[in-house]
Amino acid sequence: MLKCVNIMKRYVAGDVLTTALNHVSLEVGTGEYVAIMGPSGCGKSTLLSILGMLDTGDSGEYWFEGQNVSGWSEARLSARRRGRVGFIFIEELSVAENVELALEYSDGPARERRERVAHLLDKLDLSCRASHRPSQLSGGQQQRVAIARALITKPAVLLADEPTGNLDSAHGEDVLRLLDQISAEGTTIVMVTHSASQAARAARTVDLLDGAIAEPATAASSN
Repeated sequence: MLKCVNIMKRYVAGDVLTTALNHVSLEVGTGEYVAIMGPSGCGKSTLLSILGMLDTGDSGEYWFEGQNVSGWSEARLSARRRGRVGFIFIEELSVAENVELALEYSDGPARERRERVAHLLDKLDLSCRASHRPSQLSGGQQQRVAIARALITKPAVLLADEPTGNLDSAHGEDVLRLLDQISAEGTTIVMVTHSASQAARAARTVDLLDGAIAEPATAASSN
């Protein structure tokens, strides 16, 4: 479903050239749940942005659902990801507005959109908070709103960058259980995390180091 082939990405700041991704090749199958781990600055978030077509590599190829989207314009990438890719983020709107905003460019009458929003808020136990602002919610509720917004268009792919953030263990577990459920329902998930225990919930873990995928350690041979 998602395929990176020798992706290179560099950033220039003054006289400093930083290689964020160094010949990264990665495939994520349909319905797969993949965790990306690595130290800060290793390229995890950059890779996630390229997978979501929010950014592009300087070289290499990126294939999304069988199409090579390398070199596409921002307008074309935006149209391609709309309704197919969900991102977890939140804005200072009411809970219901946050979720409905994701449907702004979708077809269908306003009544149908509101019904879909109400159904999803009920599923996430947020119906009683529909008119609240994010600042009036607990950390766990804010994260559920972000996930609701990402899911309202029923995307094929959900991209999550540290989805539990600085939540306490109870709220973090709520978010992780929801991701488990979404994965079981067939959504492809790529999650960036620093936590080995969270990564263990995914079907596969990819380790990044200095912008490249780290090779699995091999056992030393014995004589």
